[in-house]
Amino acid sequence: MISLETRAGFLVSRIKQVQGRVFDRLLQTCGVDEFNGPQGNILYVLWESEGIPIVELAQKTGLAKNTLTAMLCRMEEKGLICREISASDRRQSIISLTPQARALEKRYKQVSQQMNSLFFKDFEKVEIEELEQYLDRIVSNLERAEQALKKGKDIYDGKGKN
Repeated sequence: MISLETRAGFLVSRIKQVQGRVFDRLLQTCGVDEFNGPQGNILYVLWESEGIPIVELAQKTGLAKNTLTAMLCRMEEKGLICREISASDRRQSIISLTPQARALEKRYKQVSQQMNSLFFKDFEKVEIEELEQYLDRIVSNLERAEQALKKGKDIYDGKGKN
C-alpha cells in the first residue's frame, strides 16, 4: 500500500462544498428556485436519459438509494418528476420528468456553463483534459473498492497499490 500524506481527499471535499454553495447562489441569481444543486444533478441525469429506474438513477448520480428516494419525494411534491410502475417489472419504479422540469433545462445548463467557467478559469484545455483523466481514475479506483467491500473482499492487491 502506498503511504502518502496527501490533501487530495480534503481538497475534493472542499471543492464539493464550495461548489455547492456557489451553484445554489447562481441558481437563485438566474431565478431558478424550483430545485437546489443536488436535485439539479438528478434532473441533469433525467434530461440526458429520461424514464429510467431508480436503481439506474442511483448509479448515474452516485447517490445512495435511500438518499435518492427521499430527494425524489421532495421533487415529486414540487411537480418536477413523476414515478410510474414499470410495465415489465411491477417492483420497479420508473422516474420521468414533468413538463415543468423540462422547461427548466435551459436555465440549468446556463448555470452549469457559468460553473464550468469558474472551475476552469485560467486553465489550458490540455490541463482540463489531464485533470479529468486523473479524476476519472480516482472514481474508478473508488468504485472498484466499493464493489469489493460489498462482496467482503480485500481491497488491496498485495503489490503496494490498491
